[in-house]
Amino acid sequence: MNPEPTESLFDGLRPDAPGDLALSLAVPADAGHRDELRAGAAAEVPGLAPTWARFFEHIGTDGFADLNRRSENLQRQIRDNGVTYNVYADKARGLERPWALDLFPKIIDPQDWARIEAGVLQRTRLLNAMMADLYGERELLKRALLPAALVQGHPGYLRAMQGVRPPGDTWLHIVGFDLAQGPDGQWWVVGQRTQAPSGLGYLLENRIAISRQFPKAFAGMKVQRLAASYRALMDGIKRMAPEGENARIALLTPGPYNETYFEHAYLARYLGLTLVEGNDLTVRDQRLFLKTLGGLEPVHALIKRLDDEWLDPLELRSDSRLGVPGLLQVLRAGNLLLANAPGSAPLESSALLGFLPAISRHLLGEELSMPSLATWWCGEDAALREVLPLLKDSVIKPTYPRSELETVMGQSLGERQLDEWSGRMARHPDNYTVQSWLPLSQTPTWSGERLIPRSAMLRVFALANGPKSWCVLPGGLVRLAPRGELIAAMQRGGSSADCWVVTNGAVDHTSLLQTAPSTLSMALQKQPVTSRAAENLFWLGRYTERAENTIRLAQIALSHLGGEEPSSRPLMAWLSDTAREHALVLPDVPAATLSPRVFARSLIASLSPHPDTPMELQALSVGFNLRALKLSASQVRERLSQEHWNLIERVESAFAHDCAALSTDAEYAIAEALTALQNASELLAAITGSQTDRMVRDDGWRMLSMGRHIERLITLSRALALGLEHRCVHDAAGFEAVVALFDSTITFHAQYQQRRDMVALIDLLVMDRDNPRSLAWVVHTLRSRLAKLAQSATPQDAVLARSLPNPDTWVLPDLSNWQRSPDGLRTWSDLTTLLEECEAAAVDLSNELTRLHFSHADQRNQSLGA
Repeated sequence: MNPEPTESLFDGLRPDAPGDLALSLAVPADAGHRDELRAGAAAEVPGLAPTWARFFEHIGTDGFADLNRRSENLQRQIRDNGVTYNVYADKARGLERPWALDLFPKIIDPQDWARIEAGVLQRTRLLNAMMADLYGERELLKRALLPAALVQGHPGYLRAMQGVRPPGDTWLHIVGFDLAQGPDGQWWVVGQRTQAPSGLGYLLENRIAISRQFPKAFAGMKVQRLAASYRALMDGIKRMAPEGENARIALLTPGPYNETYFEHAYLARYLGLTLVEGNDLTVRDQRLFLKTLGGLEPVHALIKRLDDEWLDPLELRSDSRLGVPGLLQVLRAGNLLLANAPGSAPLESSALLGFLPAISRHLLGEELSMPSLATWWCGEDAALREVLPLLKDSVIKPTYPRSELETVMGQSLGERQLDEWSGRMARHPDNYTVQSWLPLSQTPTWSGERLIPRSAMLRVFALANGPKSWCVLPGGLVRLAPRGELIAAMQRGGSSADCWVVTNGAVDHTSLLQTAPSTLSMALQKQPVTSRAAENLFWLGRYTERAENTIRLAQIALSHLGGEEPSSRPLMAWLSDTAREHALVLPDVPAATLSPRVFARSLIASLSPHPDTPMELQALSVGFNLRALKLSASQVRERLSQEHWNLIERVESAFAHDCAALSTDAEYAIAEALTALQNASELLAAITGSQTDRMVRDDGWRMLSMGRHIERLITLSRALALGLEHRCVHDAAGFEAVVALFDSTITFHAQYQQRRDMVALIDLLVMDRDNPRSLAWVVHTLRSRLAKLAQSATPQDAVLARSLPNPDTWVLPDLSNWQRSPDGLRTWSDLTTLLEECEAAAVDLSNELTRLHFSHADQRNQSLGA
């Protein structure tokens, strides 16, 4: 029997009338707001704006039935690409918010864009001229065109930049302007971002994602491409940088805890730049250097993605851990191009907008072609008196950053609250700026069933393409306010949209690949591995191995503690000491030899304590190691595949969830804990596979590999030494437990069947060069990695390789030779000595790698003086 047909929103409409269908599904814009779907409707498509009529023609009526599938594909693509936007509190708790992107773009016609482009270019020239004046002759202050309180009273005005002249007299290389369109179609400037404007990476990801959902419309509507603007930015920086075309350019990020870190990594990858944090850089002799595995390499240009106050703890905020001591000194010496030049924070104040028309006439001799929203700085008595009666229809903003004030909509305030705000503004007028409220233009978005209008703001970017020359990126980052909200902000639950700028002329198909170095030059000049990245990769390797080892040890311990047959005392003693040394239980927990049940309960309880548990009450067990693994990986997120990162997130969260659900019944808890450990072990095996076979084997990967093998050498050497000390290797269960910890059970029984003597044990776990868990294989691999590293990093790595024990000198008969102790027991002194040497050598190697490659503590000639 065929199912009954279901009623659809698309039934009853002509298949050749996509415009009619769009209008039938569209909810009208709110009263007083511009409806972009219907604004400027053409006669041939009554009620529909020409650009949207063309868009829906390309989609076709059949395409409407496919919108939900496209929306699902879009969200899946965002998740698969790992696009995130976070607030600090979420990131600190390990939470990541997927980037919110709507299916439909905002479309701008050529006439509108021409006005935007002209206005943005004019304002960029004006802001650059203002920077030159404020840190030069200060004519604007002398002529009272700008109140001194908004400049010298602003915490972002940097006196250390007075008299500095940046390369090419270009202070601002990237400027973001927040624009709003009013009910009459007029574009207004709402604000500007000059320190480290965000959005250049997100808008690029938005463009790639949305153009894939509507390829026919994207091509047919002649949408301007973005790559030429990014290329112009890079070419402009190279022309102005001290080393010209050969300049090394890096992108400075605050790090993974920043809410827009995804964008920083994405931009660095797209532009071919080295992504660096403050501790990746150091100052030597008034020059900036990048700390790499091969030593210090010069940096000539820096695109910064953090605000000015954090740049230099010597001259700015002394508590900054994000900047580089001595950075401003390098800038003053003319040895660095910094985009943007520090000191532009006063330009971001909303209070500045009201003074720009007069400043433009003075500096440029021009009237502003694109107006700002009416803005009053309450520090002027006349402005305060004028604006107080207008608060109900205005927006109250803080004048200065780092204040406790927030932006407040006058419409949201009652009469009593308005009176309270008036009183605050009268008492501290300098701290407040008032801006007229504009009903934002509303663009159509797809809700799953309807076209819903949402208020939108557009951030456009001016990018420097040469000395005192800029171009405007043909597009922008669209921020959408939640339905019914007045403010379009990502922090308030808003989302984003792509921006399509339509052209009547030819589409610029410039690609960044056209300016990329030749294949030969790229092959000869490898991308450097920063010391920070190398250190985090090293610890990623160590924590991955440590997590595997602690999981395996916990499995062995719980299997014996929960078994029906009582285990031998030597085995229990070995398990107790090994578990305690690996922090599977707290130090004061009774040994398994004294109370197996208490030991088992303590081990289970410590597997994954809640992150809020005080450190002194936590055992640094499996859950801790998995969190540490994830933290190390997050620091080098840009070097990991999305699948690799997904596995790391999954194992950490799944194990914590499984442990939180463990039964309180001891008997069932052991079985459930073993299941949780097995699930984590399988995911870690996949992570190991990603690290082994899906990462480029550069020096960074070698650090990861050495981290793993150092951890393995320490763990297995010590475990075998404890096995000899407690003599658990002399009974069947203890022998099997030691072999299992080495993850060599299958290999051992395939090679030696049921034999359990020391010669077989030493041969497989110490001597066997084909067993990746044997000590000889681990040491040999470490020596090989160091020898390879010495060819590209420093010759001292070869010295470190020679300092390790040499497996070629190990002789099985000597290591198997036993002696009788005074109490009549057999001992293996040569083997014990070798195990101690291996453990000590691994610890020493870890310390030497830190000194040589991570801290650069032995580098001299650091210049931080005036």
